[in-house]
Amino acid sequence: MSSRYSKRNKFKNWRARRPFWGATLSILSGIIILIVPAQLYEIAAAPGSMIVIGLLLGGLTLLMGVLGYFMPKLSTLLGIVGIFASVLSIMGALGGFLIGTILGIVGGAMMIAWKPIMAPADTQDDSNKTRIAEIEVASSKETISE
Repeated sequence: MSSRYSKRNKFKNWRARRPFWGATLSILSGIIILIVPAQLYEIAAAPGSMIVIGLLLGGLTLLMGVLGYFMPKLSTLLGIVGIFASVLSIMGALGGFLIGTILGIVGGAMMIAWKPIMAPADTQDDSNKTRIAEIEVASSKETISE
């Protein structure tokens, strides 16, 4: 039971340090966008076919989601590229019947909005002490007696 609990904690810690839900929605969006051109692959070689573009943009959306797991520091850039790719996929893959486009926009926005945790809880206590000291100096009054 304890090994299962530790695995759960490890996954929670891993997930907390990444834009997990944004990347997951971007991966799902890429898969949905890729379904349409994959079904029409037989006519992809026809001149003037936009299916190749649908394959490229669906694959790019999928790739941005996967990279969101492994490169969390680049989540803003990956989110922007994922949104553009999912919106442009309307041209070549009908945006996965617009479901993929909507999921790509939401996932990309979540990746853009995600911010990493900069400091552990121990350092936050020090920043509170610093803030209290700044208030004391600014007001020339002692707020906390030692």
